[in-house]
Amino acid sequence: MSNSSEQQEQQEQQDKKKQAEQAESGLKQTDAKTDRDLTVFELIGSALAAAFGVQSSRNRERDFSRGRPSQFIIIGIVLTALFVLLVAGVVNLVLSSLT
Repeated sequence: MSNSSEQQEQQEQQDKKKQAEQAESGLKQTDAKTDRDLTVFELIGSALAAAFGVQSSRNRERDFSRGRPSQFIIIGIVLTALFVLLVAGVVNLVLSSLT
């Protein structure tokens, strides 16, 4: 009887080991996916969504895990400069049409 319980115990240990290996390989695949940097389109989309206040929690988590602060700072400065130039252009257009 003790031989049967030893075999059962060994089988359970092997099953646990297999489950741990499968879980670890799943984590490696997930880590590989999250290790890549954000694309330019993802950066711009995230910056615009944040500017309008409509960023989803999933994208925010992605940004914090994969993005670098320097990337968001640069994109934010560029988008702000473009916005200021756009407003200045519209104001100049309106003022020139009034005179």
